[in-house]
Amino acid sequence: TLYTYPENWRAFKALIAAQYSGARLRVLSSPPHFHFGHTNRSPQFLQKFPLGKVPAFEGDDGFCVFESNAIAYYVSTEELRGSTPEAAAAVLQWVNFADSDVVPPASTWVFPTLGILHYNKQATEVAKAEVRRVLGVLDGHLRTRTFLVGERVSLADISLVCALLWLYKQVLDPAFRGPFGNVNRWFLTCLNQPQFKAVLGEVQLCQRMAQFDGSARCAPCSASSNQVQADLGCFGGFREEKEPPRKEKPPKREEKRPEPDEDLDECEQVLAAEPKAKDPFAHLPKSPFILDEFKRKYSNEDTLGVALPHFWEHFDREGWSLWYCQYRYPEELSQTFMSCNLITGMFQRLDKLRKNAFASMALFGTDHDSSISGVWVMRGQELAFTLCPDWQVDYESYTWRKLDPDSAECRTLVTEYFLWEGEFRHVGKAFNQGKIFK
Repeated sequence: TLYTYPENWRAFKALIAAQYSGARLRVLSSPPHFHFGHTNRSPQFLQKFPLGKVPAFEGDDGFCVFESNAIAYYVSTEELRGSTPEAAAAVLQWVNFADSDVVPPASTWVFPTLGILHYNKQATEVAKAEVRRVLGVLDGHLRTRTFLVGERVSLADISLVCALLWLYKQVLDPAFRGPFGNVNRWFLTCLNQPQFKAVLGEVQLCQRMAQFDGSARCAPCSASSNQVQADLGCFGGFREEKEPPRKEKPPKREEKRPEPDEDLDECEQVLAAEPKAKDPFAHLPKSPFILDEFKRKYSNEDTLGVALPHFWEHFDREGWSLWYCQYRYPEELSQTFMSCNLITGMFQRLDKLRKNAFASMALFGTDHDSSISGVWVMRGQELAFTLCPDWQVDYESYTWRKLDPDSAECRTLVTEYFLWEGEFRHVGKAFNQGKIFK
């Protein structure tokens, strides 16, 4: 069994290797079998995989192993690993090259275009130069070779193709990749192998270099963002260069702020140090419904048996409202992985709304045939997004409909979206995965 999340390029390595070796892999990547961020934090999962990382592999005999290269090695054949000591060393060389020389600059360049990382112009330019350098090294090596090691596909080719995949899909436009003809030939040769196609499908090469969208800023302190970034390989190896220190002007006299609590993480310290803004909900009368109490029930206890009964017993329909939303442009949704980034980015930009809102957003369908919708609990009787300019980036991309808490439709929607289970008759597509704003 291979545990992962959808479109995880690290998991592709083991899946392609298994296509060559004939190993049968059962993939668990979506609810109800695997909820990324939930299943991999459970005591049962951590007992087998202490770091909680995916991909993770469990054999029928109980053998467990994590780290994508180790899993790919385990499901491979001797031919893929290198049949002589020299070949095996060369394979390992290129596998390490992919992780240490390709993945870090690729992450720095590509992930801001997907809304996963902050954009830093200086770091991105350095990353582009580094990508150009490693492609040059590869191009020279492949000048007289069809594959990286020997005359057949090996784990070296599999690992490096997977590491380069998002570069070729997102940013390596014809002008950038043009000088590296040998790399392009090798990359396309691998993609056209039946074993690669069985996993990756038809890969469309980038025709226009994706750019960072300034309206899609992401918060690096988000816990869910950090999990995905860490698993995708954003951390380690490629660090942004710091600007030289500037001479500071004499500080102006200002009120002394309390020292940050050492127990707070970096993000919380920054937020704590910010000037206190006016509460957009201060005009509302006090409500008996304690949202944080419900969130604790939802996070720590059974949803159907405890959290939902608590919600309906204490919900204050005068002080709070329920809303159903749908993404307006489903025809623009392509890869489910990228569609999920829309939800993640929205949640990050609404960070300061968390004390006054709770939501369950869901992605339905598959690649190139998906939709996004969700149920929100908000303070007050109007949409909260208009109360703060920072909250208005995303909400106009959705249609919003206020729900009647007494209606059977509302009860069904709340149950299905909070549970991520049910018929979802109004959608017409199978549930793919969900995200919680709390």
